[in-house]
Amino acid sequence: MDADRLLECLSQDYQRLQEVVALDPKAPVPTCPGWTVTDLTRHVAEVYLHKTEAMRTGVEPEAWPPPTPADESPAALLERAYADLRVELDSRRPSDPAGTWYTPDQTVGFWIRRMAHETVIHRVDAELATRRSVAAIPDDLAVDGIDELLRVFVAYSVAEWGDYFTDLLDDAPPATFALQTAGAAWQVSTGPGLFAVTDGEPSDPDVTIAGAPPHLLRWVWNRDTDPSGVTVDGSPDSVQTLRRVVATATQ
Repeated sequence: MDADRLLECLSQDYQRLQEVVALDPKAPVPTCPGWTVTDLTRHVAEVYLHKTEAMRTGVEPEAWPPPTPADESPAALLERAYADLRVELDSRRPSDPAGTWYTPDQTVGFWIRRMAHETVIHRVDAELATRRSVAAIPDDLAVDGIDELLRVFVAYSVAEWGDYFTDLLDDAPPATFALQTAGAAWQVSTGPGLFAVTDGEPSDPDVTIAGAPPHLLRWVWNRDTDPSGVTVDGSPDSVQTLRRVVATATQ
């Protein structure tokens, strides 16, 4: 996806998020155990502030969470943080330098993509928490989000911070997964110290996971409260290993 399209999606999902979090701030978030909608709201605002500073300074801040006024409401904080984020994103080119945790991409474009996907996933969290219908996720955003999760979050994390995944990957049999959706497919291979992602479908996968792009995006992000939109064929143990690896990479 190009940057303009990602920014368009970011704007739409932020507007939906802002509307939904105001409906029931005390509601528990089923997909983020231990959080209320208020916690979710503050988290998204803190992410926006943190990444804004990474673009302003060229270095991603080590401190987390970023400091915020104690008397600022989560809703006001979210509005302010998003406004600051958009000033940075809209005043820079995607190719401009920015500090990121992902060594292969040290540009503003990385944060445009990351913030678009951060926002769509958390607005789904807010919708589920407030028992509102989940608004449509565009197919192109969903396909890009699946790819980002597999390559940027999981494959990169396993390669860079392998110690966090040793127990998960070394104790499970090697497996090959086929993830399939409209217009895209990925092959994921797992084993001791290994999480490799390539385009296309393996010839004889151990597990096949298929669904329309929005359903598959929610499945890989563990946001599938209605799993009927995704079919899973293969070893349940291998599927659970994949789930745990993704959860570890995205926590």
